[in-house]
Amino acid sequence: MVKEGLTPGLRGEVKLLVTEEDTAQHLGSGNVAVLATPRMITLMEMAGVAAVDRLLPPGQATVGGEVHVRHLAPTPLGMEVVVRSELIEVEGRRLTFRVEAFDEREKVGEGSNIRFIVDLAKFREKVEGKR
Repeated sequence: MVKEGLTPGLRGEVKLLVTEEDTAQHLGSGNVAVLATPRMITLMEMAGVAAVDRLLPPGQATVGGEVHVRHLAPTPLGMEVVVRSELIEVEGRRLTFRVEAFDEREKVGEGSNIRFIVDLAKFREKVEGKR
């Protein structure tokens, strides 16, 4: 079951120095060499994982379920991005996070991310059942 320490207020953070592989041009989500929205979303999910997965019992992890994001400003190559998540709600296995992304000059993204706690053995069984 869910570990007791999983309470609102938990925070996670990830950082990234934007390289060519992180750009919209490289990922195919646009034709400009700036941080791609899909890459920013990945970082937001990683920040949620950083906030809570370490607190889960062995055999459990979180998986993504829903993302709502606004990409507010471009971030050029070579600039660092810091993405922060805060757990704001726990409903059984459902975890809701507030997420924000900042480059070295301004807020570049914001939104929410919902993750679900899963039992890894059962999750793998479900995946294998699709093969």
